[in-house]
Amino acid sequence: MAVNKRKKNVKMRGTRTHGWGIKKHRGAGNKGGTGNAGRGKRAKQKKISILKEFGNEYFGKHGFKLHGRKKMNSINVNDLSKFNKKEIDLNKEGYGKLIGSGKVNLPYKITVKSASKKALSKIEEAGGSVTLLKKR
Repeated sequence: MAVNKRKKNVKMRGTRTHGWGIKKHRGAGNKGGTGNAGRGKRAKQKKISILKEFGNEYFGKHGFKLHGRKKMNSINVNDLSKFNKKEIDLNKEGYGKLIGSGKVNLPYKITVKSASKKALSKIEEAGGSVTLLKKR
């Protein structure tokens, strides 16, 4: 008399490991990760196909971040003419530093957090003045 053989997954219902032992056949950790994990970063497996698909940016570390550094908007002396006034508060305009490239034609009165030595000298030569705000 022939006996119908049950499928293994039915037979193993209720058992903890379905016959694969304690550690293996769990998840992606046993096969080295998911996705592109282990695809030629250290050895040469499939490296050519990765370079074709992603380019050289797939490998290695890219750039760094300086934590705690605040970026300050700066403006050149040459660009002061766009404000069309002689008294300018650069802090209210969104600038923190005055840099000295360009020429000064008018005697400006400028208020700013910081300025370069070149910018200070150019504005004073034109008859203007710069007041630097104190840091708190």
